[in-house]
Amino acid sequence: MCVQDKDKTMTTDLLSPFKLNDSIELQNRVLMAPLTRCMSDDNLVPTQAMVDYYARRADAGLIISEATIIRPDSQGYPNTPGLFTSEQIQGWKKVTDAVHAKGGKMFAQLWHVGRVAHPHFFGGDVLAPSAIGVEGSVPRMRELTYVTPKAATIEDIQGLIADYAKAAENAIEAGFDGVEIHGANGYLIDQFLHFAANQREDQYGQTPENMSRFALEVVDAVVAAIGADKTALRLSPGAYFNMTESDGDKAVFDYLLPALETRNLAYLHVGIFDDSMRFASLGDKSASEYMRGAYKGTLVGVGSYSFESANQAIDNNQFDLIAIGRPFIANPDYISKVKNGETLTPYSDEMLAELI
Repeated sequence: MCVQDKDKTMTTDLLSPFKLNDSIELQNRVLMAPLTRCMSDDNLVPTQAMVDYYARRADAGLIISEATIIRPDSQGYPNTPGLFTSEQIQGWKKVTDAVHAKGGKMFAQLWHVGRVAHPHFFGGDVLAPSAIGVEGSVPRMRELTYVTPKAATIEDIQGLIADYAKAAENAIEAGFDGVEIHGANGYLIDQFLHFAANQREDQYGQTPENMSRFALEVVDAVVAAIGADKTALRLSPGAYFNMTESDGDKAVFDYLLPALETRNLAYLHVGIFDDSMRFASLGDKSASEYMRGAYKGTLVGVGSYSFESANQAIDNNQFDLIAIGRPFIANPDYISKVKNGETLTPYSDEMLAELI
């Protein structure tokens, strides 16, 4: 819905409903971004505090869950929830029931961190496209330094694809309205899409088509399991987190994005912390600007936007929906505050100590 203001310019009402597709209508265009909080129990099961935390934010157009691991070797941070045991599924069911009881909708973000996993959590090989490690240590457990990963075999890759699909089925069983596949921010799928992490010489490496293959096979497996209308994907065409830029990266995404357009997904979500960043590898464009030019489907913007600047960006057709992150941590009642013109509580890192 658009309303005309005194200046006769059209402005989009971000708080009016938005039809994602024939089966999912959102109550507004403001999404709660996926926010890793490391607050599940030691079996990676959502807690009652997580139930209450998400339920308090159910008036978002769509809640995207914190990144949720698809199997044990996906883990690279402490106490990140999973979606691979019946106990975890039941824990998430309590979350989705609470969100639905308040009229909200929720997607699960499906996650494998690839080469930034750590054997401390699962006691096995760390898998990645190639045996290329990253410098650094595990957030919140800095005593754990990253290890050199094992290059995934074809059999490993087939197992990963099957486990993404199974996690999507588990998400639907847990009551989620759909899933967002995490293909961004330097994690496993993103590692296949960038030359700095993918030096394979088989059908998953070297060319844009081959480097896009894993992402597309995961998407197709998830779509086959739960439907395209319930499947979304997050991507980082600009390498910026646990990844370095390469000149050839743009060609990979130039191939991948039109291929994704034919899948009729629920949406694509830009993976970026600050969308004012520009990337030499993307022709000096921001991540959202590049993705909007290469993909005609529904696009979710993110990255240090305020409600007002997001409204302006959507009016300018830079993207269709906005995901808000840290302000939602500081303001469980974010939607009612912006609706009523109330002052937002500023975010601070101390807020990460508990789920409020």
